Amino acid sequence: MLLTATIKFGSLLNALPGSVAQGLIWGILAIGVYMTFRLLDFADLTVDGSFATGAAVAVMLIRAGVSPWIAIVVAFAVGGLCGMVTGLLHTTLGIPGILASILTQISLYSINLTIMGKANQPVVAQEGKYLLASLGYVNNKDAFVKTLFFVGLIVGLIVLISVTYWFFGTEIGQAIRATGCNENMSRAQGINVNFMKVVTLMISNAFFGLSGALYAQYQGAADVQMGRGAIVIGLAAVIIGEVLFGSFCAKQKMAFWYTLVSVVIGSILYFIVYATVIWLRLPSELMKMFSAIIVAIFLAIPYLKAKYTKAPPVKAAAAPVPEKAQEEAKKE
Repeated sequence: MLLTATIKFGSLLNALPGSVAQGLIWGILAIGVYMTFRLLDFADLTVDGSFATGAAVAVMLIRAGVSPWIAIVVAFAVGGLCGMVTGLLHTTLGIPGILASILTQISLYSINLTIMGKANQPVVAQEGKYLLASLGYVNNKDAFVKTLFFVGLIVGLIVLISVTYWFFGTEIGQAIRATGCNENMSRAQGINVNFMKVVTLMISNAFFGLSGALYAQYQGAADVQMGRGAIVIGLAAVIIGEVLFGSFCAKQKMAFWYTLVSVVIGSILYFIVYATVIWLRLPSELMKMFSAIIVAIFLAIPYLKAKYTKAPPVKAAAAPVPEKAQEEAKKE
């Protein structure tokens, strides 16, 4: 029998809500990747470890009887500490950024094993408490609960994006952007670039920890390997958002806010494409390769477009840069 004869379109539609939910959760991680990758111009691979750390911390706290909401806050803070370690290795010890993040990532593997006591731990109800995991699409068949879960994720993301937009409009946020744009110029303007790097890495990894905590509660378990390849998904979301919505975001008054939204949409589209690959019943052992191909395609689109249309590739807008920094950049 032909493969297409066994594929049912209805199964893809049934999988879409779950894909959107995962895209929203991983969209938080994608915003963190955008901060380091685009704003700071820092190749941070800590995400593969800090994502799992946030998940491990949240799950173990819940298993100990702590409120899931408190567990999320703690995971957010612990993720920030992971980023601080990477930042200090880079700024204090002079280790190149990518190597510093790899060292932290490797160390976090052992730390995550220590936190959980074994390779994976399920989220279990303690004394009948209603866990956040019960709100997940996968673990609950109640239509109202599913709707509540989606609404909660969307509202939470809107608040998170709004706070991020506000922060990068402050003096510290602008200094971070200036540091990523031109480190030497920023240092000449009196900006403590090392401090800005550490702060940015702490914020981005706090986002990674938060995303990991939510994802662990959504799927009902934490695994020491769950962060493997997270950087690929985050980059895919950023690139997809820039390719599809870069021109639109660059022309808007609130360009940076729209850019953050486009990153989240890019995450959702990535998981929809991922669900489509599964729906086509392609070999599961090739999923990582398909993920890499998806990222490569969207990375190549701006280059190919610029090459054959003779127009510069369009990137999504970044946070505003201080006026003094802009003047100094023009002088250079």
